[in-house]
Amino acid sequence: MLLLGAGALVMLVPIVLTVMNSLMTEHEIGLNYGLLGKMTNAAAGEKDVFVNLKWIPDWVSFDQYMEVLVRNPKFLHMFWNSAKLVVPIIAGQTAVASLAAYAFAKLRFWGRGSWFLVYLMTMLMPFQVTLVPNYIMLDKLGLLNTNAAIMLPGVFAAFGVFMLRQFMLHIPTALIEAAKLDGAGHFTIFAKIVMPLVKPGAAALMVLLFVDYWNMVEQPLIFLQDAVEQPLSLYLAQISKEARGVVFAASVLFMSPMVVLFLYAQTHFVEGIQLSGIKG
Repeated sequence: MLLLGAGALVMLVPIVLTVMNSLMTEHEIGLNYGLLGKMTNAAAGEKDVFVNLKWIPDWVSFDQYMEVLVRNPKFLHMFWNSAKLVVPIIAGQTAVASLAAYAFAKLRFWGRGSWFLVYLMTMLMPFQVTLVPNYIMLDKLGLLNTNAAIMLPGVFAAFGVFMLRQFMLHIPTALIEAAKLDGAGHFTIFAKIVMPLVKPGAAALMVLLFVDYWNMVEQPLIFLQDAVEQPLSLYLAQISKEARGVVFAASVLFMSPMVVLFLYAQTHFVEGIQLSGIKG
């Protein structure tokens, strides 16, 4: 327990440091991090130089948050771009994965195991391998530089099917057989028996999908050439040369939805991960 607690504290260090620095004035941040990139003996007059990782600001300032949220509307614009991409992907993949997982877990048809193995082969390949085929296909379909170029591959990704199938395998087949004896069809069984039982798995899937697609970089960078349509995940790279306080404030705002979502769904998330058999 002590080892896990120490590990958790280490993981929290960059998050707490980012939040604290986002509340500092630009002058104070410059004093603490002004030597980044210049930490050589020559630049320091043959003396050792260390960056000052300050935890508590001398003077709390919200000016950088005003810059991000009020004075510069680009952040909010790209925030809604991300929402317009991520929410349909989560809803679509959860719906498609639920139906496909039910078929692979509870329906008997020819070649079920082989088809499932072929379906999961896409998970074994690095994402970068499929970028070129996806680009060519989207170009031929005329979907490049549209939200569909991001949403369609996300909705039909294989990860959700794999995760929910593992979860549905724990549902006793006797429940489904009993429902069939009562005259229930597959749609009724899926909607009224299977889905209520897989709520923790669906919640865990939604959290993982949100984190994954909220942080996506390669897909929008390649498939969305129009900067006006790009999501928030590309915003930090665009402000890296601006004021450092704005970078810290934007980083805090960027990770806040993920933290809030995890805190809200953490019980279902942990239960879903445990029952689905997925291990980190």
